[in-house]
Amino acid sequence: MENWTRGHWEASKIDFPKSVFYLYTPMCGTCLVASKMVEVIAAMKTDLPIGKADLNYVEDLAIDYEIESVPCLLIQEGGKVVHKIYAFHSVPYLLEKLS
Repeated sequence: MENWTRGHWEASKIDFPKSVFYLYTPMCGTCLVASKMVEVIAAMKTDLPIGKADLNYVEDLAIDYEIESVPCLLIQEGGKVVHKIYAFHSVPYLLEKLS
């Protein structure tokens, strides 16, 4: 899973039918657990573009997408955000959301 800028995210919305952007902060304990889950998903779904970013460095994205908290997973299909996930229940739960 690569570190993305806002530019990478916006490009992924144009270049791919589906992509995922994981937003976190390094001081968030819940984000540490969520990060491991997203890493597992990235290893399982190698054909799905998945990027991550420390929300502290993409604050404008947080405002524009009305991000309420971290961790947050943005899932886009066809250039539009179709899911904004804050509760990372389990890897199977996240895989279901990606289907």
